Amino acid sequence: MQLLSDQEFVEMLVRAIVAHPESVRTERTVDERGVLITLHVHPEDMGYVIGREGQTARAIRTLAKVVGAKNNARVNLKIVEPEGSRGPRPREMTQAPMRDDAPSIDDLGI
Repeated sequence: MQLLSDQEFVEMLVRAIVAHPESVRTERTVDERGVLITLHVHPEDMGYVIGREGQTARAIRTLAKVVGAKNNARVNLKIVEPEGSRGPRPREMTQAPMRDDAPSIDDLGI
């Protein structure tokens, strides 16, 4: 069984979670600080890659570091925000609006 390189691993992982896998592209650079993998995705896929509160991005970075450690390399992941993607939204905008048919506290008898 052949082990994937850190770059191939990140591409495979991200392609599995996005809606536009054909748009996933990575660049790999090496310098004195280690390996930097730069990830480019379709603007509509940024939410899938970042995840809620950055949990998915954090998990991808952790897995990339594990693969790098197997190859005695320090791997970092940079996610490029593409043109047309939505930036961070204010906290109040991320919560779902109250439905008109949702029961109020008074209706619940609490």
